[in-house]
Amino acid sequence: MSNASTTTVDRAGAATGRLLPVAVVGLLAGFLAGLFGVGGGILIVPGLVLTVHMTQRLAHGTSLAAVVPISVASLISYAAHGNVDWNVAVWLAIGAVGGAVVGTRLLHVLPQRTLAIIFIVVLVASALRLFLAADADGRGDLSAGSVLALVVLGVVTGVLAGLLGVGGGIIMVPAMILLFGIEPVVAKGTSAAVIIAAAVMGTWRNRANDNTDLRAAAVIGAAGIVTAANGGTLADRMSDDVSNVLFATLLLIVAARMAWGLRRNAEPAAE
Repeated sequence: MSNASTTTVDRAGAATGRLLPVAVVGLLAGFLAGLFGVGGGILIVPGLVLTVHMTQRLAHGTSLAAVVPISVASLISYAAHGNVDWNVAVWLAIGAVGGAVVGTRLLHVLPQRTLAIIFIVVLVASALRLFLAADADGRGDLSAGSVLALVVLGVVTGVLAGLLGVGGGIIMVPAMILLFGIEPVVAKGTSAAVIIAAAVMGTWRNRANDNTDLRAAAVIGAAGIVTAANGGTLADRMSDDVSNVLFATLLLIVAARMAWGLRRNAEPAAE
């Protein structure tokens, strides 16, 4: 075999070896997205950084693109079981689209180490909140004040989506349960609907700033679709307390792994 042929085979093998762990990340992220009503970025971002050594900034942008098909699959599953509050979703989405524009702008200028630290803090804060039990029997009628609160919550969600490459469900789901009395499974389904709007806007902005690896995002998204629907079906049957404890434990494990990686292989403060 000639040297040129050998080089081509080596490159193809390297590409395949890189895409296999990316696909595994997608399968896991899709299942958890469906199960917990999040976009999956909580696993996708550290998964890309740790398995294929993608830069923090590129991992965030790639994650957000991958979140779109995964969230669509999750939404279909939740909607099939009647677990989406469309009225709440509309107001959240209005705020989320605007917030995503702000978040992607911050992504373009903040140092990568700062992004990683913010991401770890969000993971830990979300985990601690999930360990606390929350009872919710359904929301009441939406007043002008509650609509405004939903839009503000949507803005916060959008900023997180654009900045951290997550759908924002880690903020939306607990907020809908605690502030609006929405049942956990319905909060998760509603979150999936809003994540789509935020992720589409954020991805469009990230593409303009060259912060997205579309090939990796496509692999993750395709793999995630396979498992997202199964996660949504299981969420309809699982105890809320069990679901929250499992997810919180996972978040702490991911946060600890990323913190260890930061300490061992400190990145420069800015590119």
